[in-house]
Amino acid sequence: MLLQYARQFGQKLVRRRPLGPREETERHTVGCLDTLDLVVIGVRRMLGAGVHILVGAVAKYIAGPAIVLSFLVAALSSLLSGLCCIEFGARVPRSGSMYLYSYSIMGQVYGFIIGWNRILSLTVGTACIAWAWSYTFDSLIGNHISQALEETFSPYMPYYLAKYPSFFTLGLVLLLLGETTGSGSSVLPQVNKVFMGINISVLSFIIVSGIIKGDLHNWKLTEQDYTLNTSESKDIYSLGPLGSGGFVPFGLDGILRGAALCFYMFIGFDSIVTTGERAQNPQRSIPISIVVSVLICFVVYFGVSAALTLMVPYYQIHPDSPFLQAFLYVGWGPARYVVGVGILCALSSRERMPWSLLLLHVLTPLCFLFQPPEHHVHHVWLIYTMEEDGLLFRFLARINVRTRTHITAIMISGKLAGVLALLFHVTDLMDLMSLRSLLANLVVDFSVLVLRYHSDQNLSKNQRTEEETEMQLVSLWFPPSTIPTRKSGQIAYGCASMLVLLLTILSLILAQWPSQVFSGDPVLTTVAVLLLLLITGVTVIIWRQPQSPTALHFRVPALPVLPLVSIFVNVYLMVHMTTWTWVLFGIWMGIGFAIYFGYGIRHKLEENSEQHSSLHLPDAGQKHP
Repeated sequence: MLLQYARQFGQKLVRRRPLGPREETERHTVGCLDTLDLVVIGVRRMLGAGVHILVGAVAKYIAGPAIVLSFLVAALSSLLSGLCCIEFGARVPRSGSMYLYSYSIMGQVYGFIIGWNRILSLTVGTACIAWAWSYTFDSLIGNHISQALEETFSPYMPYYLAKYPSFFTLGLVLLLLGETTGSGSSVLPQVNKVFMGINISVLSFIIVSGIIKGDLHNWKLTEQDYTLNTSESKDIYSLGPLGSGGFVPFGLDGILRGAALCFYMFIGFDSIVTTGERAQNPQRSIPISIVVSVLICFVVYFGVSAALTLMVPYYQIHPDSPFLQAFLYVGWGPARYVVGVGILCALSSRERMPWSLLLLHVLTPLCFLFQPPEHHVHHVWLIYTMEEDGLLFRFLARINVRTRTHITAIMISGKLAGVLALLFHVTDLMDLMSLRSLLANLVVDFSVLVLRYHSDQNLSKNQRTEEETEMQLVSLWFPPSTIPTRKSGQIAYGCASMLVLLLTILSLILAQWPSQVFSGDPVLTTVAVLLLLLITGVTVIIWRQPQSPTALHFRVPALPVLPLVSIFVNVYLMVHMTTWTWVLFGIWMGIGFAIYFGYGIRHKLEENSEQHSSLHLPDAGQKHP
């Protein structure tokens, strides 16, 4: 009885979402995007507000001038995950979202994890942009708001929260809620294009300014320079830590910690994958566009961070408004107003802009999240879709009759964003978004590794019994079949799960005691070597299993090595996150799993959902109902 209950419970976790018929608007857009169009989509999604929010804090407290190397590591990691994401998306013969892909390919629990964390990203992203908008505005008027709030509330704030509550940011989010639930929004793509152009112009101006006003000595700073700046500093903010000085003041750990944060600025390549069905030549254009868009964004991020650390000593960078204060530092005070206006536009660059809130650009994000999509399928109503699938509560589907907005979902998500913006510092929120993104990529990497060795055939009970008997007599190193079977798929799944566990243990050891491991500590070095041997052996077992012959428009090369390298990089960056970030993320996931196991898992997608709960995967070439 217990085994039967466990089996039924497991089947509920992996039951898959049947795909509905393709909509007419989607049919007419098949094959309409070339490689350049996809590159523009990727760059537009990645080259957003993150660079204006995050660079200052990472350079000052975490990586120093070596932030440029942090961006390099983050870019390489995103490329590895991007390649896995392409194959993952290729298994669904229609455009959609990563939530849809995960639910329809891997099963309900995977889809819920992806969707629930996407909600976190959208909510926290709203708080981050509101926070950055308010601090940029405050910097332009002389930091009067922040100074007054800090003097009043700083002594009463717990150490794990922001120095003071940002009521101005909260007011912006609440104003957004009133406007969005009251009148809806109108789409104004021309304004979005103008804002994106201004953003690129501002970033180019910052890079050129760094070339002109930068000083290479700022990459070779010493303790003497730090002492001199401490005695002469008249800035309104305190100096950051010196570390060891030089180009890499906080060591390899600082570079990796910075990479884990900077990874957030490369998320968005999934938008290329989820629009892949509309590509003219997906086999060629999707991989090229992901590589090119990541490369373009890396060059921009590299140039901007290099310019900032060359213009200002890293320990004197203002963490909240780095670029505006940098122009003050080099004597180009008037330029900061131009840059400030450009940054406000950059923080507003989204695909939706309400007419009535044109001057309050920070209010765009929630309108972007919850307004009906045009023709881009990846602009789905995520919360509404998860509610329709039975994974979230039904009351979230409530719609304002007059404005046609999802009022309950907007109010709940908006209030949560307001609380986050009020109480938490933006670096804590960005940490949370980066951790969420790394976990999502880890799920995709793992899924690709498992799916390639999964059987596409729905074997009968007799066939399964014969196969299982045969497999018991055959070594794992020499599978009897050249095509995947149910048993070989189970072996690959079990080995992949074991590899994730082993790589996590290895990453924890390397992160906590790197010097001892590489210096030959008898215990830690032995454990690391044994882990590597186990990882190698399990990898070989997976490699020996037959791969699925299903035709896809892209297949990850060097399987299983490339997905495993991507998994290791993601896990290694995740373990460099702070304890506080993991606590916040654990709270969010705890709430999510409480909803899922208490409500979502008990609700069927539709009355006949059991017809879709078989364990075989859909053929990527067949048409779904």
